[in-house]
Amino acid sequence: METVGTAAGAAQNTDQWDRIVDVLVVGSGAAALTAAITAADEGLDVLVVESTKLWGGTTSISGGGLWMPNNPLMKEAGVQDSQQNALTYMEEVIADVGPVSSRERKLAFLRTVPEVVTFLGGLGVQWMRSKDYPDYYPDRPGGMVGRSLEVKPFDTKLLGPWFKQSRAAASGIPAPLATDDIWELSRAWSTPSGFIRGARFVFRTLGGLLRGKRLYGLGGALSSSLMYIVRNQQTPVWLSTPLTDLLQDDDGAVLGAVVRRQGRDLRIRARRGVVLGAGGFARNAEWREKYQGLEKEYSSAPEGDLGQAIDIVAARGGALALMDDAWWGPTAVGPKGKVTFTLAERSMPFSLVVDAAGKRFLNESESYVDFGHHMLENNKKVPGDPAWLVFEARHARRYLFNALLIGRKDWTRQGLLVRDDTVAGLAEKMGVPPAALQSTVERFNGFAQTGIDEDFHRGDTVYDNYYSDPRVKPNPNLGPLEKGPFSAVRLYPGDLGTKGGLVTDADARVLREDGSVIPGLYAAGNTTASVMGRTYPGAGATIAPAVVFGFRAARHAAAYGPSAAEPAAAPAVAGVAPAAAADSPVPDPVGTGAVG
Repeated sequence: METVGTAAGAAQNTDQWDRIVDVLVVGSGAAALTAAITAADEGLDVLVVESTKLWGGTTSISGGGLWMPNNPLMKEAGVQDSQQNALTYMEEVIADVGPVSSRERKLAFLRTVPEVVTFLGGLGVQWMRSKDYPDYYPDRPGGMVGRSLEVKPFDTKLLGPWFKQSRAAASGIPAPLATDDIWELSRAWSTPSGFIRGARFVFRTLGGLLRGKRLYGLGGALSSSLMYIVRNQQTPVWLSTPLTDLLQDDDGAVLGAVVRRQGRDLRIRARRGVVLGAGGFARNAEWREKYQGLEKEYSSAPEGDLGQAIDIVAARGGALALMDDAWWGPTAVGPKGKVTFTLAERSMPFSLVVDAAGKRFLNESESYVDFGHHMLENNKKVPGDPAWLVFEARHARRYLFNALLIGRKDWTRQGLLVRDDTVAGLAEKMGVPPAALQSTVERFNGFAQTGIDEDFHRGDTVYDNYYSDPRVKPNPNLGPLEKGPFSAVRLYPGDLGTKGGLVTDADARVLREDGSVIPGLYAAGNTTASVMGRTYPGAGATIAPAVVFGFRAARHAAAYGPSAAEPAAAPAVAGVAPAAAADSPVPDPVGTGAVG
């Protein structure tokens, strides 16, 4: 990092800056876009820079849910929740991991939820409740069902040609899918409610097409809704523009940043502050091995998730935490190395998960973060392929297995999916001891008959039952493995992104290792160590704090950020086009991304 004179001298000498703004936002996922929207709504001059050629970040290809306790939509529906009830739950399930999970940060999150939901809703975000989705530990004090929010399917045609440069357009799901669709669609062929949900989804999709709309749901709806507001606010968004450095005064306050654009290093003055919402380091192989001991990562995060922003700040004493952790979850790896995060598949009856020794080691229906932690722990004891999802004919016939929807023959041909008419024969193909697998299946089948999993309590909670088949009795998560052919797919400890990063306070200000604040520097989302600690309280506990602390960062910068007496307008920068109108992105002349 470079130090730039004194605060007063640097602020008044505009010759050394290529552009002057109030707030520079780094990244384009939920944390970054929320910060940009909030700052612009405060009347501040904002610039957003994104390191890759596509905007939207991990948010745009995620489930798009936000775990928002005590939110306004719950109150409208007459569902009783409270800040104290939610705090009780968070204190119960989130272990103390230091400042990042402090009571102060939890309270800041909970107090801000109603405000940020109302704020974004007032600007056009169309919220809806995932009313059937339980907290991941619903049996713990304060746990309940229906705290998560998502965005209604969004017509991406409203973004014009700008949508083509989104990550959702490149790799999202081009359909009006909602979170509460998924749990019933997974059993669309086996239950009346699943069939009805499937029919509704089809009619919703066709209805959108007949009305000339291009509807996206899940993370694509959330990111597109936020970007639509950003465009309407006429905030410029520069793609293919990575952060390369931060500029500080002699006292360590952040004055601005250096970004790389069209082959040039540009110095951006940020009078009110720099907000980092640049994601984590899920695709940084060196860091994954250094901090997490992984020889190979199986991440669902996009390729630009390399941790540059974290690295830049850490080099100047920014504190780090939870670098060994991630938003883990079991992942299937298919042909050409394509990874697929698994949810319903492992929880449905007539299936179980075993390790390389052919033995069960967890509750297959537990939350994905717990599942990932247990995979990593067990693999230290039983080396080899981390796990196998074993299922029988009824599972294959009745339930969706997302990874196998396309190219099942390729999976089989490459040995990624193995099948046999007997459990012993399947074990041979899996490379696990046949006697061990046979014994495991027999014991599991006994649990299926009684409805009680004596080993791992699968099916004991309403969260377990969320992905299940209610027609299977006496336990909707348990079904015996009796009918061949039997199948098995390898599962690896994958993730939705990393959980560790910069340590921030209740206002999203970045802290040094000694606990002091780095003035003028804020961060939110996966660039930071999560307020959720090492766990995952409910659906959307990744994106919710990203939005909340992005909002708090911008509000704090607007109210308290340093502001010097400088010209309001930024000087022209040679070779860089001005911001475009909200509905008309300007093509980059050298092909590195849109400017406006």
